[in-house]
Amino acid sequence: MAFPQAALTLIGDTSKPHRLTLRPRRSSDADALFLTMADPEMMRWWSRAPFEYVEDLREYFTNDDQSSWRSWAIVRSGEELAVGFVAAGQKREGVSEIGYLLAREAQGRGYAREAVTILIAQLFAEGQRRIFADTDPDNQSSIALLTALGFTLEGRLRAEWQTHIGVRDSLIYGLLAEEWSSRTAG
Repeated sequence: MAFPQAALTLIGDTSKPHRLTLRPRRSSDADALFLTMADPEMMRWWSRAPFEYVEDLREYFTNDDQSSWRSWAIVRSGEELAVGFVAAGQKREGVSEIGYLLAREAQGRGYAREAVTILIAQLFAEGQRRIFADTDPDNQSSIALLTALGFTLEGRLRAEWQTHIGVRDSLIYGLLAEEWSSRTAG
């Protein structure tokens, strides 16, 4: 299923200005995000090693599998530079996987929660019935975010990923459309 790749903003509460916009990620975002994606600590929980060269990151951003994954840069309202990104990949009809990354200097301000909320609302508005995230068991920040957004731990896949830090287990967190709807109603 081909998805439109438009800019996204938070649906719903219009009483306060939006702090973030999600716009389609582009290769030039590599310049803004390279320091983050080259940092071994920031990339610790990814299934790939940190990037060594900005050119490799540009190519990675350009050659994403656009048939099943969409990616948006997280930008502060009124700005152009990316401070992170969110991504969604349709795994089967009605089911999408999400991923996200936020630059260290943008952390601690609620941006990840706001950006992932925008993404979840968009995916459910498009008719997805289930969204899931795959995270490392030691990635406490990601686990806290998913839990705060209403995701449920569905299972542990043992020795799932061969990564730059070794073979790692994976936790699968899921959220159903009706769960999201009941959380956001009222």
